[in-house]
Amino acid sequence: MIGLAKGLAYTLKNLAREKVTYDYPNEPLPLPDRFRGIQKFYPEKCIVCNQCANICPTDCIQLTGKRHPDPAKKGKIIDTYSINFEICILCDLCTEVCPTEAIVMTNNFELAEYSRDDLYKDLAWLDENDTNIRKENKS
Repeated sequence: MIGLAKGLAYTLKNLAREKVTYDYPNEPLPLPDRFRGIQKFYPEKCIVCNQCANICPTDCIQLTGKRHPDPAKKGKIIDTYSINFEICILCDLCTEVCPTEAIVMTNNFELAEYSRDDLYKDLAWLDENDTNIRKENKS
């Protein structure tokens, strides 16, 4: 009988406590400032230096560029940029090495897909991925 009373007292005491769970799909989770999520890519800032592809430990970044069509302008313009999120470890090395800050990490972490082929993200998808960009990286 004492065990029943103790259990009931504990239950009644915790009924009035504040809930520690989140209504996840309807309310965003609080994430730390240094959280590394999916990358956002700004193609207009990219100078096609290939540093992001070279430093990637999993070789999940493919970047190609072509000469600028205007012969008076030097440098390259970006042709294709894609990331294979099936093997990307979100290490943040590509954003650290980028000299023009064309790649930034976001707080977006929802990457669930039904097919592995859908985890190959291209230039258009990475350019539109601007949800939850970290505050210090916004320009």
